[in-house]
Amino acid sequence: MRRRTLTRLMAGASLWPIAAHAEGNPEAPKLGYVYTGPKPLAAARIDAIVSGLRASGRAAPQVEMVVRVTEGDPGKMAPMVAEVLSKNVSVFVANGPAVLQTVQAITKTLPIVAIDFESDPISAGYAQSLARPGGNVTGVFLDFPNFSGKWIEILLECMPKLSRIALMWDPTTGPVQVDAINRTAAALNLKIDLLEVRVRGDYTGAFAVAKDRGAGAVIMLSSPLVPASAKELADLSLRYRLPAITMFSEFARTGGLFSYGPNLLVATKQLGVLAGKVLAGTAPANLPIERPTNFELMVNLHAAEALGLTMPASILARADETIE
Repeated sequence: MRRRTLTRLMAGASLWPIAAHAEGNPEAPKLGYVYTGPKPLAAARIDAIVSGLRASGRAAPQVEMVVRVTEGDPGKMAPMVAEVLSKNVSVFVANGPAVLQTVQAITKTLPIVAIDFESDPISAGYAQSLARPGGNVTGVFLDFPNFSGKWIEILLECMPKLSRIALMWDPTTGPVQVDAINRTAAALNLKIDLLEVRVRGDYTGAFAVAKDRGAGAVIMLSSPLVPASAKELADLSLRYRLPAITMFSEFARTGGLFSYGPNLLVATKQLGVLAGKVLAGTAPANLPIERPTNFELMVNLHAAEALGLTMPASILARADETIE
């Protein structure tokens, strides 16, 4: 395994499952967090938030974190959000669009710091502008229309004759990703098959349909279902001999061909910094919305060999990590 850079954030036992208890400080503010991915990945996310809080000047004992983890089960999300809100948290860190939508439906006054790579914060009504959101929401949002073409570009570099792509989409994430991919594909004369996946089990059928329709590759759009199913998705990609790419590095690490997207731990630390500023008294209305600052391309050469692909030198030169 080769890496140019490696960020390793390990969470201590005190951060799981209810993190950073403010022992001896009953007046400490509470930070709520519902993580929609699998439990093994939650500790690193929690540690990244704590790291951001420290960077903002908030030591861990000064903040109590109230944490719940859905393990990729959409049915757990709303009850867990309600449970966390019942703990009278001072700020809620929203992990993804579904959590953000759920919290916003319950409260328009509680400060919310969100990480959302699927929504346009202005068109979704969360903010009046990036510089001055004006409401109770700020956070880290991805400019997806500008980002989406990168996935197609990587696939085409690897497979210049590619003409049809299966797009696997979780409808709970909204239409921004789908619309952006469709516009990019149309400009390149690529055919897109849109396949909905609402629960983890839907991916098996989606890969079978993609193969039957003659897709040459798969794009799995951002969804909490993806990291929760990373190994299964990598296996499906190889079983159906469909090269695939997604945002989440867990896919490439567990045997999938490509991942390209923001470094989620770095983006989560950004959330911790913003949450620390809110706890210090700055209203979300006055905290500019940020973009992800670090992006990573990962290439699994085992998967490339299994799929019969020769990886171009241009991709290998850009890769932040190759798995050999």
